[in-house]
Amino acid sequence: MKRTLLSVLLLSTFLQLKINAQTSSALPRSTPEAEGVSATAISSFLDSVAASKHEFHSFMLLRHGKVIAEGWWNPYRPDLRHSLYSLSKSFTATAVGFARAEGKLSLSDKAVSFFPNELPDTVSSYLQQLKVKDLLTMSVGQEPDPTGVVAQDTNWVKRFLTLPIKYQPGSRFLYNSTATYMLSAIVSKVTGQKVIDYLQPRLFEPLGIAKPDWEESPQHINTGGWGLRLKTEDIAKIAELFLQKGKWNGKQILPQGWAEEASTAHIIQHPEYSQPKRDSSDWEQGYCYQMWRCRNNAYRGDGAFGQYAIVIPEQGAVIAITSETSDMQGELNLIWKILLPAMQEGKLAANTSADGMLKKKLAALALPVKKDVIVPSLTKPKTFVMESNEKNIQSLTFNFQNNTCELMVKSNSGVYPLRFAANTWQQGETKLKGPYLVSGARNSLAGLPPFKVAAEYTWIDSNTLELVSRYIESPHTQTMLCRFSADKVVVDIKRSFNTDAPGSVVTLKGKAQ
Repeated sequence: MKRTLLSVLLLSTFLQLKINAQTSSALPRSTPEAEGVSATAISSFLDSVAASKHEFHSFMLLRHGKVIAEGWWNPYRPDLRHSLYSLSKSFTATAVGFARAEGKLSLSDKAVSFFPNELPDTVSSYLQQLKVKDLLTMSVGQEPDPTGVVAQDTNWVKRFLTLPIKYQPGSRFLYNSTATYMLSAIVSKVTGQKVIDYLQPRLFEPLGIAKPDWEESPQHINTGGWGLRLKTEDIAKIAELFLQKGKWNGKQILPQGWAEEASTAHIIQHPEYSQPKRDSSDWEQGYCYQMWRCRNNAYRGDGAFGQYAIVIPEQGAVIAITSETSDMQGELNLIWKILLPAMQEGKLAANTSADGMLKKKLAALALPVKKDVIVPSLTKPKTFVMESNEKNIQSLTFNFQNNTCELMVKSNSGVYPLRFAANTWQQGETKLKGPYLVSGARNSLAGLPPFKVAAEYTWIDSNTLELVSRYIESPHTQTMLCRFSADKVVVDIKRSFNTDAPGSVVTLKGKAQ
């Protein structure tokens, strides 16, 4: 009996310690005024976001190491990971920093030295000169950006090394995501681990970040330049770590001096631009080690469509954002215009009214859903056999019941059920890949768990059905506009980004079975 009681007590103590450890991994919270920021200004920022063309998914503002405002636009949630796109690059560079500190490489090492079996028959002078630092600073010397070509190959390292280098390495900036992949491959080569596994005990665990996932190349090397998925608070933690020069809870996590070196401009993007032109852009302030200098003496890691980890050292502030926008500069402009001037020295007088209004506004954040009162033409289950199409969709089956539309998508790769709720979000999962900027990369999204989606349907008129699938671990949404006519259907499948580009809309035609 005593042994049983002791076991129960030990188990209870262990569980409590585990709960405490999990709780302590969260960032501390405070109020805006206590950290010298006006809650009214933050509310004004949110109002400006709502009135803009930007679609925010999450926002977190820290000052003095404490979260003073945080919000997620429903159906996005704090527990969800979000695709980072090129914000992933900053993590790959951090892995390089660890590897250098451990004596596994130096930034002056030649890239060719790591891959003697992948080299072309003739190694050019410029390729022979290419250093790890050139990869870090996006100054490989290739032109144009080879990412599209490399990522479609079966061996990305070998293909990268075969492409010509036009300019002296280190002399010119050109954004090049496969340069970051090469860094990932180099780290894997010298450590014997994928970057994600190498970072786990060195970065993620010390910050209390649950192990994320990261896409891989056909050689099972993390893609490096994209493909990492993290929660919003995790993004904020990384930015705060850099703000604190690599220290976390008083302990040096990053190699000493790495945060400062990695966030210093090492190359100017377009030195030929006029000063006024450079002064107006957050993309012309200098490039660091897989990060960007910003105006206002800030710096950031960022990813396509508005994924941000922004560090503002002079204000002791950090901002994490996930979003989908076609105008990333516009998002940064809102920060500089509204949030930055709101940061004052010392504490501000408590303002419970403004604080309460901000909390209500943050809690009510939501992306819109349409409302309909249409009597639909399609009420009974129906299957349509589709004509040959580039999506390889063979048939679509619609079934409506209890304000839910069940769609069965049959393609040459499998059968994918999707559930849509009427005028509200239906949470679910699917193995059907959604829209993605790098979907053309070989092995794209392979190996990831089923994709979390929020889906809703609306009848635009009695014969036109709109099905909206938000892939809520990514910035993107897919819309299917289905037009029914007797025993036929025409379906336009639209993605939410680059909507004017070729292939942004795919039209399917089908006939009732």
